[in-house]
Amino acid sequence: MNHPLIRRCLILALLLASIGISYADFDAGEAAYERHDYATALREFRPLAEQGNAEAQNILSSMYYIGQGVAQDYKAAVQWYSKAAEQGHAEAQYSLGMMYYSGLGVAQDYNTAFNWCSKAAQQGQTWAQYNLGNMYREGQGVAQDYKA
Repeated sequence: MNHPLIRRCLILALLLASIGISYADFDAGEAAYERHDYATALREFRPLAEQGNAEAQNILSSMYYIGQGVAQDYKAAVQWYSKAAEQGHAEAQYSLGMMYYSGLGVAQDYNTAFNWCSKAAQQGQTWAQYNLGNMYREGQGVAQDYKA
């Protein structure tokens, strides 16, 4: 252990570990997900999601929502959708809005649903646009308005 090269290698290894280098690979996670290998997809996406990757957070949310590779857990889905939505991820914003609309994993709240769907719709998310139209028609989370 007193050899300078060994000492340098150990120091480098400790430095890399301390800055949170992840061996997770988005492409590998995506390929695993597409072939329905959800255990591998989860192993690849979770570290990326924990590091703040909005796309990985959105996919992880969907896995919890559906129960792919994990037990179905709406509350966990809401938590991960929230992280991605707060970063401006349109699909996550729409999905989070619909969870509030339906009351899955959270208390039903049309106002919050409308707000998240509006953010997604402004980015061109078509299902969010469609559901906003329904919310305006029904007066859910917004004043009823047939012209909006």
